[in-house]
Amino acid sequence: MSAATTRSRTPDRLCVEAVDLAREAAEEAAAPGVVGEHVSLVSEGDRVVTHFFECKEPGYRGWRWAVTVTRASRAKNVTLDETVLLPGADALLAPEWVPWSERLRPGDMGPGDLLPTEAEDLRLEPGFTGEDVPPPNSVIADAAPSHDLAERVEAEDAELTDRRPGTDATIDNGRGAIAALAEELGMRRARVLSRYGLHIAADRWDEAFGAKTPMAQAAPAACVTCGFLVPMAGSLRQAFGVCANEFSPADGHVVSLTYGCGGHSEAAVMPKPPTPAPHVFDSMGTDEFPLRPARDSGSVSSEPDGASEDLGHS
Repeated sequence: MSAATTRSRTPDRLCVEAVDLAREAAEEAAAPGVVGEHVSLVSEGDRVVTHFFECKEPGYRGWRWAVTVTRASRAKNVTLDETVLLPGADALLAPEWVPWSERLRPGDMGPGDLLPTEAEDLRLEPGFTGEDVPPPNSVIADAAPSHDLAERVEAEDAELTDRRPGTDATIDNGRGAIAALAEELGMRRARVLSRYGLHIAADRWDEAFGAKTPMAQAAPAACVTCGFLVPMAGSLRQAFGVCANEFSPADGHVVSLTYGCGGHSEAAVMPKPPTPAPHVFDSMGTDEFPLRPARDSGSVSSEPDGASEDLGHS
């Protein structure tokens, strides 16, 4: 071990004795009465020592005031280096900061809340870019020739997103014809759901109301044959629908066609419990029970026994 390493681990005597200087610096940075007892010190290097004081601030349990003092080589005076509040081993710390986009959970939004969407959100894609050539004899082809269609769409990009519904999109020289047509057809959206956004939505819906749920496993039939299923439009109708049964746990939710519950419209009616037949008891008649076996049964002799007959036996 080198001599320099040995000196750096040995606290400087003058710096160790400068406890009052360190306390004054901590109280000046904080407030009188907040700095507590001197708890420890650490040698930071040659003639550099950090003093730790207990912090009595109510909101900083386990924190310590750290005051570093030092002195120059061959100097007698100890000077102040820095003062800072540091957490201790059992300090109460705030949780690690997480961006809002990662903290947000389904159901967190309330009335008046706004959820901004990133410009490069993978779940969305441009609704109309003008890159596709319109079909022949279409309204768009008549209103905007193919050679300047892209220029008109680019010029009307802000108009597609800023214009309020119901306003006249047609302006001079035919500009705005594409926006007017998009508004009339209900396609006036700057961005639409991308294939990636469609897939993750389908996976989320299938996990909540799909064939692998316990309710679907115990259902008498699937939603595809239920009368309460409201079909969806577009490609989603091939796998999903909306439940309209108010007694179903999926009422108002998007359900998979393979989902099912006990509220199926064609579920079999539960049979009534069987009623046992009443006991037959005839109190109006009598049943004849012979006291002796029949003569022709072969169990008794055909010759009467006088002694037995006197006693009432055969």
